[in-house]
Amino acid sequence: MNMHFAEGNVEYGRSLLRALSNTGISVLYQDLRLRVTWSLNVPPAWGDGDLIGKTDHEFLPAAEADRLISVKKAVLKSGEGDSLEIRINAEGGACWYEVWVDADRLGESGDIIGIITTAVDISEQKQREQTLRTLLREVSHRSKNLLAIIQSIATQTGRYSQTVEGFLTRFRGRIQSLAASQDLVTSSNWRGADLRELVAGQVGRYAGDPAHAISVEGANPYLNPNAALHIGLALHELAVNSMSGGALSKPDGEVKIRAELGEAESCEAELVLTWVEKVDLASDAELEKRFGTAALERVVPASLNGRSKLRIENGLLTYELFVPKGSFEIE
Repeated sequence: MNMHFAEGNVEYGRSLLRALSNTGISVLYQDLRLRVTWSLNVPPAWGDGDLIGKTDHEFLPAAEADRLISVKKAVLKSGEGDSLEIRINAEGGACWYEVWVDADRLGESGDIIGIITTAVDISEQKQREQTLRTLLREVSHRSKNLLAIIQSIATQTGRYSQTVEGFLTRFRGRIQSLAASQDLVTSSNWRGADLRELVAGQVGRYAGDPAHAISVEGANPYLNPNAALHIGLALHELAVNSMSGGALSKPDGEVKIRAELGEAESCEAELVLTWVEKVDLASDAELEKRFGTAALERVVPASLNGRSKLRIENGLLTYELFVPKGSFEIE
């Protein structure tokens, strides 16, 4: 790259420099002692004020200046251009630059008379790359969690299924429940889901008239993704059980759901979710050993680091799920 223009090309050089001033490209020209003789569009992160006469160590962090000077000395020796990335910490965060170093040669002789450094701010590109890496790690993490949940569902469903057909019917229902909760989590950009929309998606579809068959009272906590998936599974199990001998199996049946803050044994606030409905007395013994009971009493509480209570007394089913702080927010 030659920055020395013939007399007839002075206007060309002036126009080129003016054009560069409207871009995000920074240019430094240094003599053979690597002192700046002129500069254009120097980023604030590279130092304040006039850089004329300064070396890299006087306007760049020591580590980056060492790297850049090493490349410039190699270019002066070989005459071949080179490039590197440098990182500078600024008040607004780290700034990244793609830097090209070229020797400036004199006319026909080709003697090296200086060094031209061209830099482009690539901070936004680096931020996008970092965001993408973070998202990929998050997707990988959540995918593993989801696979672990599916494996648990398959294991428990198989344990309490008498036939292949029975297994497939129950397993499909639970996977559909998981998918419905996952849709809510995804639509919120992985923030989670609020309880009422989770109830609507998991229980509402089983009720002929959700407005009369389902009563939701108390707080409307916002559940984190893990809590949304597992509480969604609990609601699905309760709804399916209710369809076979519970309130949702009757035209005038009603399920009551309540959410309120309570005090945990550790004295930290916890969320208490309560499900109450009338059930047929004849179904009590069946409910005790079904997978729904195993999921409600073991799988879901363990996945939330919480606890639960399931009682079936005098034709009334009461399920309480205690969700620890950290799995929800009260908006």
